[in-house]
Amino acid sequence: MDESERDEIVRLTEEYGGAWGIEHTRRLLHLVSIIGQGQSYDAEVVWLAAHLHDWGGYEKWAQPGVDHAVRSTQVAEEFMAGRGYAPELVQAVLECIATHHTGDPNRRIEAILLSDADGLDFLGAVGVLRDFAKNPREMRKAFEAAQARRAKVPKQLCLEKSKEMGKERVRRMEELLRAFQEESGGHF
Repeated sequence: MDESERDEIVRLTEEYGGAWGIEHTRRLLHLVSIIGQGQSYDAEVVWLAAHLHDWGGYEKWAQPGVDHAVRSTQVAEEFMAGRGYAPELVQAVLECIATHHTGDPNRRIEAILLSDADGLDFLGAVGVLRDFAKNPREMRKAFEAAQARRAKVPKQLCLEKSKEMGKERVRRMEELLRAFQEESGGHF
């Protein structure tokens, strides 16, 4: 993939997903660079999957009642087919996208890296603040969403490095949520 193709994918990710979409992608790639140390993986597969993995959840592509991972797989397949990517590359990217919310360790390493990075991005301060940003007038809903994520996501992490980072991020979440409870007196 040449630089102009990369630039177009970055531009489209930002166009479709806004600042959230492109910054989430950048955080994922940063996390993969950390948890992927010592792993042998295809960086191009991860890069493409990181950019395309949420397209099906963005307004342009989202369909009511269709999980965004399923829809993103469909959108990515169509996008890559129109650009003549090698079938092996397409299949690897589609597996990463389709399974980015599962904790199945029986996947290619690129899929595990993407899903672990995605999980880590929804933990810690970023995860809590994301929930509150999505629910600015419903703080109880945001608080409960953060608690649910704190309980669910660490169980889905596969790599030992991810699990270590996840523990630290959960600790930060707990501190932040505890401070929120104290300062609000439970009135939220």
